[in-house]
Amino acid sequence: MFHGKIPSTLSSCKQLRELSLSSNYFSGTIPKEIGNLTKLTRLNLRQNKLQGEIPEELGNLAELEMLWLQNNSLTGTIPSSIFSLSSLLNLDLSLNNFTGIIPSSIGNLSSLQKLYLSDNQLSGELPANIGNNLPSLQTLSLYVNDFSGAIPKEIGNLTKLTDLYLDQNKLQGKIPHEIGNLRKLEWLMLSHNKLVGVVPAPIFNLSTLISLQIHNNSLSGSLPSSADVPLPNLEELFLWGYRKRGKQIPNDANMPPVATWRRFSYLELFRATDGFSENNLIGRGGFGSVYRARIHDGIEVAVKVFNLQYVGALKSFDVECDMMKSIRHRNLIKIITSCSNEDFKALVLEYMPHGSLEECLYSSNHILDISQRLNIMIDVASALEYLHFGYAAPVIHCDLKPSNVLLDNNMVAHLSDFGMAKLLLGEDQFLTQTQTLATIGYMAPEYGREGRVSTNGDIYNFGIMIMETFTAKKPTDEIFNGEMTLRRWVNDLLSISVMEVVDANLLSWKDKHFMTKEQCMSFVFNLAMECTVESPIRESTQRKLLQDSQKLETRCLKMLRR
Repeated sequence: MFHGKIPSTLSSCKQLRELSLSSNYFSGTIPKEIGNLTKLTRLNLRQNKLQGEIPEELGNLAELEMLWLQNNSLTGTIPSSIFSLSSLLNLDLSLNNFTGIIPSSIGNLSSLQKLYLSDNQLSGELPANIGNNLPSLQTLSLYVNDFSGAIPKEIGNLTKLTDLYLDQNKLQGKIPHEIGNLRKLEWLMLSHNKLVGVVPAPIFNLSTLISLQIHNNSLSGSLPSSADVPLPNLEELFLWGYRKRGKQIPNDANMPPVATWRRFSYLELFRATDGFSENNLIGRGGFGSVYRARIHDGIEVAVKVFNLQYVGALKSFDVECDMMKSIRHRNLIKIITSCSNEDFKALVLEYMPHGSLEECLYSSNHILDISQRLNIMIDVASALEYLHFGYAAPVIHCDLKPSNVLLDNNMVAHLSDFGMAKLLLGEDQFLTQTQTLATIGYMAPEYGREGRVSTNGDIYNFGIMIMETFTAKKPTDEIFNGEMTLRRWVNDLLSISVMEVVDANLLSWKDKHFMTKEQCMSFVFNLAMECTVESPIRESTQRKLLQDSQKLETRCLKMLRR
């Protein structure tokens, strides 16, 4: 909670090696005197309210390895002196207001491993020597800028690259087939550009690829057959907007086959559920009940019947129909059709045989292990990233909680219950509600105080759900009352040991992999804490938090597999 200006007298600490003032409320400019700390190897000023330009004097820090200035309000061009720091390993200037181009002098950063310049106003073409002169680069994150021109084919020389984020720019031309040379690539994000032509076949042979997003371009041509696409680790393939022979592939082209769309009568649903029998009851929600049904062609579905006596049930039905008819994602529940007359409203949904995350967390018959819980959280983060950033207008779920996360036969998670969802239109970043919608214990503080509904609030819900998933404690547990909340409880005990907060079923001192699992859980809880920080910080970093969730938890899974 520190605020005010960063004192220039810090320059007196001549022996200082590391300086971290992150996640505070420091304002004003970065003191140029910091450039006198010539022994500094790490400088972390991220997540503050710093303004103005980066002082040229930072280029004097010849031993600097880490420079983190992300999530501030810094402006101007990136000073050329920064690109002379040949010892730099990690440079993060994302989430600021920098303008100008990436100069060719970036090639001087020969040791650079991670480069984050996303969420700025940078423009111009991408310099080719990013590929020629940065042999150690592992992460290149340039999304949400105004870069134009072609993707340089030299990027294919970055043989250590695992993450390539070029989405939401104005890049043109074809995707260079040299990207297929990146044999360690896990994340390839090219969506929301002006790319044309076919997707080079070598990209579909990248066996390490986890997520490929190429939607919202003008790509065309045929995709390789499944026999020619190994991609064993691929979890996300976003293709919508891809044209084949002039026709658009539907948004759910990569969805698994389920019951085909057709109309159902009330009588068919009545018979398929044995008269909406209690024996077929799957669960009850705020506006009705969900039943398991077997339709006459043998396919199992779920039928969500709205109790029209409840205030808001009819509106919830209309909202869910409107939302789900146009959004498609492998981690969103799919509505097959609806059944509606004056006295009866129901939705026919995909059937999820493993029930909800809530049921699995508190079941005595089956305990989810760390890997399963990590995979589920990755699925939810993927769904949220699509809702917030992958659709024409941001969709706010408003009621994220384990009971609204459903698990299919392969334990893939599907976000459900969009009866409270909101669509953000225009320039508004939030809506003000006059009616309480979210669930107590999960809702963001600003929603409870001000009725503010935003994508930012979904991030808070997600953080709380991460905590519940790995502690197996509901935020409404009787131990949380007064000032003590699930978040405060995790925060207080996490400083002692992760063993104090984690679900006892997940960690044991006797486990030979204890150290690895403990480290994973520490990462996950720290991420959850970041998702639930004060609203201004959360709002400016929400996309990064979702992507960090997917990457961090995927890496945890890799650690566990070793």
